[in-house]
Amino acid sequence: MRVTLFTETFLPETNGVVTRLKHTVEELVRVGDEVLVFAPSGGPKSYAGARIHGVAGVPFPPYPQIHLCPPHPRVARTLGWFDPDLIHAVNPFVLGTGGIFYARRLKVPLITSYHTNLAAYTHFYGLGFFEGATRWWTRTLHNRAALTLCTSGTTRDYLLREGITRVRLWPRGVDARRFRPDRASKEWRNRLSGGRPEEKILLYVGRLAREKSIGQLKAVLRGITGTRLAIVGDGPARKALEREFRGMPTIFTGFLGGDDLANAYASADLFVFPSTTETLGIAMIEALSSGLPVVAVRSGGAHEVVLNGENGLLYEPGSDGELVATIRRIFGDGTLCAALGRGARASAEKLGWEASTASLRGYYEDILNF
Repeated sequence: MRVTLFTETFLPETNGVVTRLKHTVEELVRVGDEVLVFAPSGGPKSYAGARIHGVAGVPFPPYPQIHLCPPHPRVARTLGWFDPDLIHAVNPFVLGTGGIFYARRLKVPLITSYHTNLAAYTHFYGLGFFEGATRWWTRTLHNRAALTLCTSGTTRDYLLREGITRVRLWPRGVDARRFRPDRASKEWRNRLSGGRPEEKILLYVGRLAREKSIGQLKAVLRGITGTRLAIVGDGPARKALEREFRGMPTIFTGFLGGDDLANAYASADLFVFPSTTETLGIAMIEALSSGLPVVAVRSGGAHEVVLNGENGLLYEPGSDGELVATIRRIFGDGTLCAALGRGARASAEKLGWEASTASLRGYYEDILNF
């Protein structure tokens, strides 16, 4: 089939949505589908055999890495040439509105997918007065689709409460061949710990942004001696976080990808994820696949990834004391830590991008045959 994706974010950006889309495009092309992607300009012209059509836009002032890209006439011409069987609008908000408009104009089926709670993010960037409008716009756009896909049961329930209809689950996935425990090395422990590999290494991987609540991890460094923190990733809050963690046993590695990222996961002792706004959290799944127990806040979709007592532990949002106690419990009990690590890998081995994309293609076929 010929599939057109409209996405508000793609390469060279690095985030959970981009990770999912990369693997999805790879799998769609692998099984013989033709794929066209409309994304903000500045990225590659093609990826894994799919054509990428860049759309110019302007940076969003509070978060310059995000570009607002209104569709323009060249989108229509490219779509006419491609002649899609269906259109999939990923997190539609600005550019994605073009997918919704042209699906109706070309009379082809439309699917949307929901990955980010933009309404919740407004409060982290001084735009809380836009929350109601953002929720309305999100509901309006997604209700234009034959189906809206999301990545967790918690998110599905939230969308239904918001008045978005026809919501289905798009299963999560992970590259378990790349992210695996045997990638651990002394070299990477030395790098992540700033030359103190004998100490316990906490790992955070993800965008460095206000909504990720990374500052909460200072409580752990203050409360548990012999613990170091490695923060992997980049984003608009990096400079502020470097100031905030100055003088503390913390390493900022910047962006890591591919085998370097896999080595970092496997070489740490524990993955920590304090964000309360996640709809899924692909970094948590990659950590589990690497045999790394996860400590995450009991909020959003985290409890569907972290099975409390099986592959990690959950703590209550906003509780520094419980966060510290939870990590101290794992570090103080070698048997528990080892059991959680085994459970982490076992839970990730059940997942895979091939199965995730097969489920997506099933939804595509359903609406094409409707």
